[in-house]
Amino acid sequence: MKPTLLQTDFPDLKLHSRGKVRDIYDLGEHLLIVTSDRMSAFDVIMNEGIPWKGEVLTRLSRFWFEKMTDLVPNHLVAVEVDDFPAAARRYREQLAGRSMLVKKARPLPVECVVRGFLAGSGWKEYRQQGTVCGIPLPSGLRESDRLPEPIFTPSTKAEIGSHDENIPFNKAEELCGTMLAAEIRDLTLAIYRKAFPLAEERGILIADTKFEFGLDPDGGVIWIDEALTPDSSRFWPKNSYQPGGSQPSFDKQFLRDYLETLDWNKQAPPPPLPEEIIRKTSEKYREALERLTGIKLG
Repeated sequence: MKPTLLQTDFPDLKLHSRGKVRDIYDLGEHLLIVTSDRMSAFDVIMNEGIPWKGEVLTRLSRFWFEKMTDLVPNHLVAVEVDDFPAAARRYREQLAGRSMLVKKARPLPVECVVRGFLAGSGWKEYRQQGTVCGIPLPSGLRESDRLPEPIFTPSTKAEIGSHDENIPFNKAEELCGTMLAAEIRDLTLAIYRKAFPLAEERGILIADTKFEFGLDPDGGVIWIDEALTPDSSRFWPKNSYQPGGSQPSFDKQFLRDYLETLDWNKQAPPPPLPEEIIRKTSEKYREALERLTGIKLG
């Protein structure tokens, strides 16, 4: 299998932060985001990387950011190493295909989640209460049913090792302010409504996804982080979609399903991943990229 990049160490660049997947460097005017091959599940970072993952996430984010420029500006400045500052170009070999030069922004304190289908934690809550994140839904829905309309279900942003928590919209208003919360809700729904048919015609159903937004220095809202990737979304193959149970997927749900079969408490340290699980996860990520963009890796 292709070697994986689990962590970068660029001594000539100032490390800004290191997340579950991304290493971020402060280049002064801009940030350099390097997407590693690290894989997290249940908010725990696995010991093994997923081949090609960083390139899949970067290429898909670029694809979707560019598709949505008429709806919302984004933080993308450059994706080609030749367009990066000279100090970064010396690390070309590690940066090529998996990095973005981006505008600086002040991240907003909520994850913007949109759900178009009944799955995951939403399905669990619906079975118990008939709601998703407190939003009442019609009775009689099955697991994986398409919702009458997409719903906005924000969550908190958890530190590494902690879990995001779903919050009601009025809590998002408290965290962001009433007008800003309404703006990012409307942007989230607008992006999803535009992206869904584009993905569907390529054979992928976007069951749900999450976005992050920030404020640029002028105070305007911009789309940051990643865009409609297998890490931030549930991607289901359209040709096998059958409501009434869980669906096969092109995202990390495949890995989650494997981990659910283990006697593991979902706390660090993670269990070792078999080579077959790593290989199949990599294949699913690359197939999502190829279906959506036509780009074939490996």
